[in-house]
Amino acid sequence: MKAVVVVLALIVATVAAEVYFKETFEDGEGWTKRWVQSAAKKDGQSAGTFKLTHGEFYGDANEDKGIQTAQDAKFYFLTAKTKPFSNKGKKLVLQFSVKHEQNIDCGGGYIKLLPADTDQKAFTGDSEYAIMFGPDICGTSTKRVHVIFTYKGKNHLIKKDIKCESDQLTHVYTLIVNPDNTYEVRIDGAKKESGSLFEDWDFLPAKTIPDPSVSKPADWVDQPKMDDPDDVKPADWDSIPKEIPDPDAAKPEDWDEESDGAWEAPKIPNPEWKGEWKPKQIKNPAYKGKWVQPEIPNPDYVADDEIYAYENLGAVGFDLWQVKAGTIFDNIIVTDSVQEAEKLLADTFTANKDDEKKMFDEQQKAKREKEEAERKAAEEKKAAEKDDEDDEDDEDDDEDDKKHDEL
Repeated sequence: MKAVVVVLALIVATVAAEVYFKETFEDGEGWTKRWVQSAAKKDGQSAGTFKLTHGEFYGDANEDKGIQTAQDAKFYFLTAKTKPFSNKGKKLVLQFSVKHEQNIDCGGGYIKLLPADTDQKAFTGDSEYAIMFGPDICGTSTKRVHVIFTYKGKNHLIKKDIKCESDQLTHVYTLIVNPDNTYEVRIDGAKKESGSLFEDWDFLPAKTIPDPSVSKPADWVDQPKMDDPDDVKPADWDSIPKEIPDPDAAKPEDWDEESDGAWEAPKIPNPEWKGEWKPKQIKNPAYKGKWVQPEIPNPDYVADDEIYAYENLGAVGFDLWQVKAGTIFDNIIVTDSVQEAEKLLADTFTANKDDEKKMFDEQQKAKREKEEAERKAAEEKKAAEKDDEDDEDDEDDDEDDKKHDEL
């Protein structure tokens, strides 16, 4: 009976699940009808373009097709409409795959969840968004997953450092936002971080603040240690010099005192020097402890149990800067069901990742073998050229010897 109840519960959960957006790019160029390239310019330049491809290595030639950034040193502004929805009272799951096939040096790989009224033709990095999520890489210092929420018109960055994947293979990034104001970040289906929206972001001001009307008393002693008044510096302490002439130094043989002046040995640290004298430290009998300013309720604090909720969502978008293009995005889903996102991950990433890795490894091996063969060929060519030069030198020497004998 229990098994039947569990099955029924799973069926109900599946039926109740709602998918607001799902994009797998499996219908060829059909994606161009769903996605809108922004006409906006950045720094006088048009936005970079995307192309449909499975890339140079993949697990399944059709399922691994996605949209790839196609131009170096470009901003990218691309959006697609979702069903209009609110996540109030529901889970919100945002998931997509990223493949930095170009071995990215500096550029974003994140996606944005946007308001339903987003002007797609004018979309830029300055456009309003609700959530920005995904990897960001630049050099060796920046390799992190961005999780940014917009709250009351201000963008709030997560205070934790979540490391992103930085190799050339496909990886899946999942953000789960719960109606109890908790969250979870997964990479390739594995949990990497979780916690409270209240604790890991600064959405709300502090509940209490230091009382500005109270100051530390003028006679408050907060130094736990003090100089020992009975500790006196020894009379001969300063008689020992910090440096002394080097006893191993010798005057150079060519030293001329008339022109060079009197010779003096260079100085070296004196091993007997005791350093600057300081009195011993003892407990301060007047110490009262660290003074703590009393707190009062913050008049600017207003409780909000619905930080997680957005009322007017209706689009997803890529707002990126990439120095070196080549990132492939695929298998995007926005839903209120973790199970739906997990199923898409299993059907795509999990099913194909091993074959993708195998093809990648084979290509890397072939590349190394080619480079090694080219290196050896270059060395052999250089050696052959040197042998030819040596032979020519020998012939010239023989000719000179012959002429000498004739003379």
